[in-house]
Amino acid sequence: MPEIFIRKAVKTDLDILLTFEQGIIEAERPFDSTLKSEKVSYYDIEKMIQSQDVVVVVAIGDNNIVGSGYARIEKAKPYLKYSKYGYLGFMYTLPKFRGKGVNAAIIKHLINWCKNENVNEIRLDVYSENTIAINAYAKAGFKKHLINMRYDAD
Repeated sequence: MPEIFIRKAVKTDLDILLTFEQGIIEAERPFDSTLKSEKVSYYDIEKMIQSQDVVVVVAIGDNNIVGSGYARIEKAKPYLKYSKYGYLGFMYTLPKFRGKGVNAAIIKHLINWCKNENVNEIRLDVYSENTIAINAYAKAGFKKHLINMRYDAD
């Protein structure tokens, strides 16, 4: 197993991160019939890299960027026990590095960043039919919390 290092993303990582974003979108298309068929973008990655309330990280393996993720601090609803929470997203690992602990290393790094920001509630979203991702997040300690449902009135 190659040694994996996690570091904060920098602007010069943008091209590979944009490629990873498209990889995420293509992987999620089978789970979401509401996504447009043309090229779409989920994130403003450059803005996220520069933000104080977001950390974008990359995983380095074999001297190349092999994965990504982010954590952002969100204001919580006033009725919750906590005032802010960490939200994780942009999780991607190159196919040849999957199953080698890359995603787990990214999640661990992002959770530690949240804790250093005095944020102890951490959340993420995953498609209910994406059992591979659900199992990976459960292995990292996440538990199912809510189910988001939709109705297509067309």
